[in-house]
Amino acid sequence: MKKIPSKGLSESELFQEMEALKKDDLNWKSGRNFAYVYYPGEEILSVVKKAYQLFFSENALNPSAFPSLRQMENDTVSMSANLLGGDESVVGSLTTGGTESILMAVKTAREWGKKNKQLTGTPEIILPTTAHPAFFKAAHYFNVNVLLVQVEQDFRVDAQKMEAAITENTVMLVGSAPSYPQGVIDPITKIGQVAVKHNLLCHVDACIGGFILPFLKQLNYKISDFDFAVEGVTSISTDIHKYGYAAKGASVILYKNAELRKHQFYTYTKWTGGIYASPTMTGTRPGGAIAAAYAALKFVGNDGYLKLAQSCMTTTLKIQNAIREIPELDILSNPDATLFAVTSDSLDIYEVGDEMGILGWQIDRQQMPPSIHFSINPAHEAVADNVIEDLKIAVAKAKKMSLPKVGKNIQLQAVKTMQRVLPTPLFEKFKQLAAKHSDVGGKRSAAMYGMIGELQGKGDLDDMIKDFLDKMMK
Repeated sequence: MKKIPSKGLSESELFQEMEALKKDDLNWKSGRNFAYVYYPGEEILSVVKKAYQLFFSENALNPSAFPSLRQMENDTVSMSANLLGGDESVVGSLTTGGTESILMAVKTAREWGKKNKQLTGTPEIILPTTAHPAFFKAAHYFNVNVLLVQVEQDFRVDAQKMEAAITENTVMLVGSAPSYPQGVIDPITKIGQVAVKHNLLCHVDACIGGFILPFLKQLNYKISDFDFAVEGVTSISTDIHKYGYAAKGASVILYKNAELRKHQFYTYTKWTGGIYASPTMTGTRPGGAIAAAYAALKFVGNDGYLKLAQSCMTTTLKIQNAIREIPELDILSNPDATLFAVTSDSLDIYEVGDEMGILGWQIDRQQMPPSIHFSINPAHEAVADNVIEDLKIAVAKAKKMSLPKVGKNIQLQAVKTMQRVLPTPLFEKFKQLAAKHSDVGGKRSAAMYGMIGELQGKGDLDDMIKDFLDKMMK
C-alpha cells in the first residue's frame, strides 16, 4: 500500500519523479496520435495555460463569489451559441466534457417529458447505433430507456426509421454532427422535422464537430445544416477542449431557450447548510477550465479558427487521397470533416493498426465493422507524409505471415472451439480469464479485438471488459 511520505519531497525531487512517470505517456506534440489531445501549437497552448493558472484556485460553485467566472462562462456560452446558429434566446452551461453535456441533455429531456408529455411509462430517447456511449451512460444513470435505430450503409441514420420507432414515451431524438466512429453527419434537418411533427426534443451531439464544422462551412466546404438554424433542434452539445483548443474540462451544453434549460438545474432547499443549487452535474467547478475556454475563443478568434480548420481539412484530404491509392484499404462512407475510419476487405485491419503502433503511431481500433480511426488535428500537417509512408509499410507487413499472427489465429480458433463445447457458465469464466491475460498496454491488440469480434452478440461481454479495466487500473 502506498503511504503519504512522512517528510515531503523537495520540489526538484518531486518533479524529477513526475517527469520519470511521463516517460511512457503519449507524445501528443509529435502528431503521432489520432485521439485524446488536439494540439494547435505552442503559442495558443501557452496562452491557454496562463489563463488556466490565473484562475487556478477559483471555484465556480457559487456564481456570486467569483463574478469574473460567471462573466467568462456567460460570454463563452454566448459565443458558442452564436457560432452554432443560436439567437438571443439560446442559453447554456459550461460542463467538464462532452459526457457531462450529454448527461445534462438526457436529464433535461427526462424532466421536460414528465412535464410536457403524457407518458405512460419510462421516458425514452431514440438514437442511431453510431451515437456516443455517453447517451447510454446517461440513460443508465437517469432511468431512461434507449431505442436504437440501425444506420444505413453510409452510416447515417434514416429519419423515417427514427419516426417509426417513436412511442408514447419518447421524449427526444438524437443525431450526431458528426458521429465519432465514421465521421459522418446525420440528416439533422429531417430529424428536426420529425421532432417538430411529434412535439419532441431534438438533440445534436456536436461534441467533436461544433468547433470545426462552422469554420469549414465558412471556408465553403460542403457541410449539411446541423445547428440551431435547423427547425426542431432544441439542444446541442459541443466540446471547446477539442477543436476549440481549450484546456481539458471544457464543454458547452446549449438549449433553445431558458425554460428548457431549467429542467437541467438541481436544487435542494431543506439542507441545514443552506439552500443548494447547481446548474450541472458537478458542484465544485474549476475556475481554470472556464478561464482557459474563454481565453481560447478570445485569443484564437474567428480568423485563427479558420486557419486551423483549413490546416486540418487539407491534411485530412491529403491522407484520405493517399489511402485510396492503397488497394488493400478502404475509407468507410464519405466522411464530412476531419474524422474517418479505415477498413479492409483483404487484410485484418487490426493487424495494420498493430504495425502502425510498432512504428510509433497511436491509432484507435473500432468494431462493427472492424476499422482503425483517424481524427486529424493541426499537429498532423507536419507529419502527413510520414503517416502515409508508414501506412504503406504497415499494410505490407500485415500481408506477411508472422508468429504473432499465427498466435492470434490460434487464440481465435480457441474462442470458437470453447464457444461450441463449453456450457454457458464455463464459457463466461473463459471470457473473464481471457481478459485477465490480455496484452494490457502492449503494442499488439489484434488478437483481443478479434476475440471480442467473435464474441459479439454471443453472450455478455460486460464482465470481460470490466475485468480488463480492473487490470489496467491496478
